[in-house]
Amino acid sequence: MLLDPLQSRALFSHALGRHYAVLAVNADSPAAVADVLDAALGVGAPAIIETSLWQLEGRAYGAGDAVLGLGRYLADLAVLANGARYAGVPVVFHTDHIKGPKTEAVLSAALRGVEVALSVGGGLLRASTVSVDASGLSDGENVALVCRLAEIAAAAGAPATIEMEAEVDAGQTPPERSRRLLGSVEARHPGVVWLWAPALGTRHGLGDGYPEFRVERVAQNAALAREVTGRDVGLALHGSSGLAAESLAAAARSGVVKVNWSSESLLLRSGAARDFYAARAAELEPGHPQWKASAMDNGVQSFVAARYVPRVAERMRLLGGEGQGPAFLETLRRGAAA
Repeated sequence: MLLDPLQSRALFSHALGRHYAVLAVNADSPAAVADVLDAALGVGAPAIIETSLWQLEGRAYGAGDAVLGLGRYLADLAVLANGARYAGVPVVFHTDHIKGPKTEAVLSAALRGVEVALSVGGGLLRASTVSVDASGLSDGENVALVCRLAEIAAAAGAPATIEMEAEVDAGQTPPERSRRLLGSVEARHPGVVWLWAPALGTRHGLGDGYPEFRVERVAQNAALAREVTGRDVGLALHGSSGLAAESLAAAARSGVVKVNWSSESLLLRSGAARDFYAARAAELEPGHPQWKASAMDNGVQSFVAARYVPRVAERMRLLGGEGQGPAFLETLRRGAAA
């Protein structure tokens, strides 16, 4: 079930209240998306599918046109997530690492919605949640962009569920800076920031264990966000690849509700694809009886999935998400019936 922005807020609150985190996989192909949903289905966990500018402009989606890619990504995900197979999996679609001169155009489309024309009729597809990539922005520019997106969503009559960042690769965000950033947005647009991503000692890329990471700082930042906003705002953890399993699990119990996962995920998928082609090099020669089966996309993607899906499921369990998907959907149903 593809969640809308308000349902996504409810999921983050559910995760915070039950002390688990939702795995957010930066998925760069339709096959990767399907693999994440299969893993979530298998363990009964919610999932966040997130995409960055390079995926939206990549050959799998927009082929150079990020807004086209956004529509194509959303359409593909909506067909899967709202279909019978994955109807019991709560799925958030999140934009991540959208920066540069195309930022406002792409995020505006994500908030307002992308018109998708079909052979009969059409529809409007929106992102569940969006984030503002703060790298390269001053604090003033960061606040201004979050506020601008809130205004764009309000003008379109669309709810905005926004992840706000500090510079997540910059050691530890000082409390006074967190107060200034969150407080500035809250004063102008209360209730739009539902995820807060301070620097917690991790970095993007394949890490070294992150000796600067401290679980107690997660709880401190969650308490600070609650103090500033007056509501429970979960934390988003960037740079989880390389962080020790016990630290990830403890972070999920302490206020992190969204754990981004990209570098290790890409390494797993690319390594499996490399091994597939290395093992089947002879089969890719003309005249070999298995040539077509080995050359078709389904061959390599099935091989990758067999390795990748169990690792995704393992990470979802580590974050405490097992069984939380049906529990959350039951909470939504009770709320709708009330």
